[in-house]
Amino acid sequence: MAVNKHDRRNSSGEPNGDPTTPFAVKDCALIALATGRKARNLREMRDHLLTVSLGSIYHHFWGGLLLPRFEHREFNNDFASWARHGLHEDKLAEKLAVIDPTEFADLERLRQEIVDVIEQRLDESEYIPWAKRNMEFEFIHSKIVVFDTYQRIERPEQLPGAVRKLSGSSIFFHFIDSRRRPPAGQDDFSAWLTSCGAGYAGLCGSLKNIDPYFTSLIHIREMLSRTMAEYFSGRERL
Repeated sequence: MAVNKHDRRNSSGEPNGDPTTPFAVKDCALIALATGRKARNLREMRDHLLTVSLGSIYHHFWGGLLLPRFEHREFNNDFASWARHGLHEDKLAEKLAVIDPTEFADLERLRQEIVDVIEQRLDESEYIPWAKRNMEFEFIHSKIVVFDTYQRIERPEQLPGAVRKLSGSSIFFHFIDSRRRPPAGQDDFSAWLTSCGAGYAGLCGSLKNIDPYFTSLIHIREMLSRTMAEYFSGRERL
């Protein structure tokens, strides 16, 4: 059954993370919704960004991770891609491309960073770049729909093997989207491990160092599984 709750509770309503509570594996999908907003030039882009929903900001930074692709993405966010291909503004595209959403405490601050970069470009020249008619930027708002897979991870030691088999969208939900839910900035795996005892602090620290943005979900899954496997393998040798 699909749910829209962003919590860490299992099918019994108990919080994920209790040492006696299995980790409830969820899956998800992003539902893209048209906002009716389009930008034909850089000034219109700036004006829309000031008032567009935070769900749209989220979609244009993170939504691309869940889209099936056969090649590496040139840009990690849609704003940078439009600056390059819609406006042919290479320098602006580069500045937008290096914005890392994980460095901002919330989406509102991320929004302001994008606006600041665009306003800086607008101040540099009286010429306002325009896009061709079929190259306007269309703002999309997305909502996440969550599914219970009914898969449960009973003990922390089972994490490496279990994570290796998770779908990319499960990785997205538990390692990326989870950072928007309390406790702020923490992925679901770390939240569960923390509740299982202080002995997993080292592993939580290693997971925190994994970059969830400038890579693919497949690569994130590999890094998570490898990091977990190395941690538990090291504990066994002690």
